[in-house]
Amino acid sequence: IIETQMKEGGIGPSGLLQQISDLMGIPTRAQSNNMFKNANCVVPINDIRGVESMGYAKGEKILRCKLAAVFRLMDLYGWTQGIGNQITARLSQDQEHFLVNPYGILFHEITASSLIKINMQGTVVEQGTTNFGVNLSGFMLHSAIHAARPDIKCIIHVHTPSVLAVSSLKCGLLPISQESVVIGDVSTHTYSGGSMEPEEREKIARNLGPMNKVLFLTNHGAMCCGETIEEAFFNVYNTVLACETQLKLMPVGVDNLVLVSEEARKQIYEAARKAPESIPKPDVPAALADKVERKWRIGGV
Repeated sequence: IIETQMKEGGIGPSGLLQQISDLMGIPTRAQSNNMFKNANCVVPINDIRGVESMGYAKGEKILRCKLAAVFRLMDLYGWTQGIGNQITARLSQDQEHFLVNPYGILFHEITASSLIKINMQGTVVEQGTTNFGVNLSGFMLHSAIHAARPDIKCIIHVHTPSVLAVSSLKCGLLPISQESVVIGDVSTHTYSGGSMEPEEREKIARNLGPMNKVLFLTNHGAMCCGETIEEAFFNVYNTVLACETQLKLMPVGVDNLVLVSEEARKQIYEAARKAPESIPKPDVPAALADKVERKWRIGGV
């Protein structure tokens, strides 16, 4: 491209250097202070191209792209802590295979092909495109939930300062905002560290319960789950906002807080689980509109 432009003319040396910088992903002096947020440094999420996609089972490529996109969103919102956090997605319920991030790659570097496929015990089934391993102690926490709740497809472990602070409060997360209500009832588990003995796994499953999607780990953040990747991100997004809102109100004292009533909570929760209402288009048949309604899932658009 550069050779052609040099022959045709119309671009100076500074323009050529800028193009080389853009192609190589090297920030200029003006951009060097914000390297990781620089658009020139963004690695494509979908790096599975052409014949490479034939090596994946049906639906695996789109699931990999969705999960990699969640890692990027977590990075953009500033909810990451180096390589410590972990997000898992159930790939196959029959074989109990899961996708997980390589332990050693930052969230803004993760791509669809770099995700590692493992089984319920954490054994690598497919390495992906990196040589990094899996954080087994972190995955054991995820696998305890996956094993107990087959309906859960994606789990996001988040421990931002606000979520960590609320998980350390005796009162827990209070229903004082819409964000705290739309995630439904939350559970609490007394976290005892990285040890995942059978008794501890049973306690996690029992404390989460059969219906709840958010589990606060005492002094260790929260596990936000979903039947889809979209729902899991919906829950983590609202959990973080709810915790931030509560922390801003805590200085006035818990006794001065006005909690959302039980009736209002029920209405808000149910409304969040319905597809957004929109004005029907005159050229869209009613049958097609009903089909779109059925396909909508929590966290979708």
